[in-house]
Amino acid sequence: MSLLVSIKKYYKGFTLDANFEMDEEYLGILGASGSGKSMTLKCIAGIETPDEGLIVLNGRVLFDSANKINLSPQERNIGYLFQNYALFPHMTAEQNIGAGLKLTKKEKKIKTDEIIRSFHLEGLENKYPSQLSGGQQQRVALARIFAYEPDVLLLDEPFSALDSHLKDKIQAEVLDMLNLYKGKVLMVTHSMDEVYRFCENLVVIDKGRTVLSEKTKELFIKPRHAAAARLTGCKNISRCDVLSKHSVYAVDWDFIFETENIVPENINYIGIREHSFQMTDTADKKNTVVCKVNKVVEEVFDYIIMFENMNNKTPNENSEILFKVSKDEWNKRKNNKSLYLNVPDDSILMLK
Repeated sequence: MSLLVSIKKYYKGFTLDANFEMDEEYLGILGASGSGKSMTLKCIAGIETPDEGLIVLNGRVLFDSANKINLSPQERNIGYLFQNYALFPHMTAEQNIGAGLKLTKKEKKIKTDEIIRSFHLEGLENKYPSQLSGGQQQRVALARIFAYEPDVLLLDEPFSALDSHLKDKIQAEVLDMLNLYKGKVLMVTHSMDEVYRFCENLVVIDKGRTVLSEKTKELFIKPRHAAAARLTGCKNISRCDVLSKHSVYAVDWDFIFETENIVPENINYIGIREHSFQMTDTADKKNTVVCKVNKVVEEVFDYIIMFENMNNKTPNENSEILFKVSKDEWNKRKNNKSLYLNVPDDSILMLK
């Protein structure tokens, strides 16, 4: 089973150019708000029509602009979980689940009862959407999709409507429910935690264009692209100039990094994750920044240290760097007057 997407859709001032192939069970699409993630799902589902390109699911052509093929949403057999769940407000949970089933009354009852048990919705069958919590509405919406056994399940920001304190619990429940599903799952999100938890493979969309497609864990370790680094939580990104095979100049930080690894010629940004710095007693070691501390922000278990390179001769709005450190480590440091932060070689992200 596979999904091939190679499409373009043009808007005034924006072009969606999505290209990826899905062979594994779970694929995530990660991108900032307005990057074209949801539009990509809508084109796959047939809700929106691309201007050109090809969509093929399990060898069946859903859309082909060259051959004028464009199957209706009903013909595609795709399950789409909308951000607002799109439940019918005038129907009970049981009626919503059975709404798309073309079965006899007896067969539909058997099927819906089975789905209700699988999704632990007993006791909620006769409640209307307005009487259900956000998590319960989501379970009913998923149950309705599962009932008609689609070939692929599209999840559009599935946890964006939930309270933050409920998300971990409900995400765990959804993972269990997805184990009941035999098809493919394509999830769109702007949350790095969600995509890391759910998806083995990941596509990154930036300003409408697919920029990376990789194994999720590998991409988080070495993102290779500035947009991917930002989306996977890298707070510190500077423009850079490659000086040699083993040195690179961070323009915004006015600092030269030396590395044993060969610096790729085609990079134009470098990144350092906020937890990658190591405190040291002196500036003698290579890649050690003499810090001018601007602000210390206290979190529950950590401090965020906002600093600049003390020797930066050309400061700008992107000169500030963030360092995240545990309270215990910060409070135990020996030198309280000066701060020296070292960057290990393997913590320098080389980015396009």
